[in-house]
Amino acid sequence: MSAHHQTLQGTGNSLKRSYVSAKPSPALYLTIFGSWLAALLWFHPRLASLMDMADTPFENAALGFFVFFIEIAWLYGFYNLGVLLFAGVYNWKTRHQAIAEPLPDEALPPVAVLYTTCNDFVEASAWSCVAQDYPNYKVYILDDSSNPAYQQQIDAFAALNPGRVEVVRRANRRGFKAGNMNHALRTVVREPYFAIADADEILPQDFLRKLVPYLERDDKIGFVQANHQANPGATSSLAKALGKGIDTHWRWYQPLRNAFGFVMFLGHGAILRRESWQAIGGFPEIVSEDLGFAIRIRELGWRGYFAREVVCYEDFPETVRAFRIRHIKWTRGTCEFLHQEFGRLVRARNITWSEKFDILFPTLNLPLTLFYFIFMINANMVLPWLFGILRPLTLEMGGETLVLPTWGLAPGFQAVYSADFFLITLVSFVAPVLCFVMDMWRKPVELFRFLCHSTVVYASLGPLSAVGVLSYMMTGKATFLVTGDRSGDTALKPALHKGSFGGEILNYLRAFVDKSHPDQKGVQAFEMLCGILFIGICLAMFQVSFLGLAIAFVMMPFLHHFSWDNHLIQGMSYVPFVLVLAGLALGGFAVLGMPTMFFSFGFHF
Repeated sequence: MSAHHQTLQGTGNSLKRSYVSAKPSPALYLTIFGSWLAALLWFHPRLASLMDMADTPFENAALGFFVFFIEIAWLYGFYNLGVLLFAGVYNWKTRHQAIAEPLPDEALPPVAVLYTTCNDFVEASAWSCVAQDYPNYKVYILDDSSNPAYQQQIDAFAALNPGRVEVVRRANRRGFKAGNMNHALRTVVREPYFAIADADEILPQDFLRKLVPYLERDDKIGFVQANHQANPGATSSLAKALGKGIDTHWRWYQPLRNAFGFVMFLGHGAILRRESWQAIGGFPEIVSEDLGFAIRIRELGWRGYFAREVVCYEDFPETVRAFRIRHIKWTRGTCEFLHQEFGRLVRARNITWSEKFDILFPTLNLPLTLFYFIFMINANMVLPWLFGILRPLTLEMGGETLVLPTWGLAPGFQAVYSADFFLITLVSFVAPVLCFVMDMWRKPVELFRFLCHSTVVYASLGPLSAVGVLSYMMTGKATFLVTGDRSGDTALKPALHKGSFGGEILNYLRAFVDKSHPDQKGVQAFEMLCGILFIGICLAMFQVSFLGLAIAFVMMPFLHHFSWDNHLIQGMSYVPFVLVLAGLALGGFAVLGMPTMFFSFGFHF
């Protein structure tokens, strides 16, 4: 028995207690699915009546997909509303909940801090790992950098902290971040607990001192995930504009999982039990190694715990380019996770159905973006082509009359022009951003600015997400792209073999599909083409809200190359959200019998 466990045993069994229950409450997901089923009973007959207009298999498929996706969108709306409702109750009930009682220094076990980096070393983050108020720990810098400048910087930092810092490198990058950590844990690291810090993460000084007691006092906890906020020291204007969204997401969507869902290991800012890592044979070497780890140890009886009182700082990507790289990594990594781990998750006997739903709702969200993109094409191109009619729009201004030859939908769609249908559409649209409204409603100008910036950055990811999902489906591969790597991705420059022109084109297309990297000109051209095409459709159909989204599609490739500080970019960043609001206002007239647009379905979902 180790010395620290002898000390712990000597202090008495009163130190042991339970912070996690064996099974979370199913109340959240019973509420979500109960509300959704009630909505289906009320609305589905009207949606199903649209199918009466179909005369061909193609028309049946187009209308069927339209109805199906709308109803799935409602499910996600109820999911977001349910999370906010239960999070509010949970946070209020546990506001005075006691944190893990501190342990005396002699009872604190040795801990390893694994600082992972790959061409993105941040000295301030490394110092936060070294400056822990803890008596027995060591920092291991797991350096996968290929850039000699970063390697030299890391070695210089380690030389300043002899005995406290050790640099660990390996001969290859097999398994990406998971492989890097597995290599260190199998060859160098021996401590019973290990913390993981990302390259840009700032750990609080008491990070280890506050989190280790959870693991020592409750043997059922396999890892403790700390809370996070946006780094207040961020200098990037993009990080300042959108970083506050980090705070809101962590506050609303994570703590309640202790009681109602599945606590996810989020890859950084956490401390893990080495025994659980050993029991599953190491981190699964996939891009989403964090979620894979959490699921596998849950099967063996361990649960995670979210400690909201311990707050780390994380950086929002400094540029839109870095943001897009992170997004495509998450998209393809999530597809890989679902492809390789979905069967394991569904069959797992020790994971309750509430926990499984809590995993699947956020993970399916990214792959579903492909179907969202198809839905936009279906709702704004296919259905108008199949069921469209010429509907002149008359505008009168200053005594002048202007008639626009806009295109509308057949009278059969009147079945969904009603107050209640418009209301559930509006709720589905507002639900994902309601947490930001609740956090910022006292500062309406700041809220408006944040929603404008969020719309132009997040809502314009549809084409890029579709490319990411399709490329994974075609290749079955996900690549761990480093968000903070400024050295560039040399793999984007494929070595095209000399030969026929057609052969070179085929090689380029193969590289395009294999990487689907936001730096690729083909990806950016696809985004531009989608935006321009949709703008034309929006003008023809007077789709005001969707026009805002289409403009954001066109803006995204420019945002990739230009600084967020650019004055033109700053001005244009307000246009998409303003058009969305205008479209929603016009959509309200449909309730009064004046359907100026088709409820902006192309945007809402």
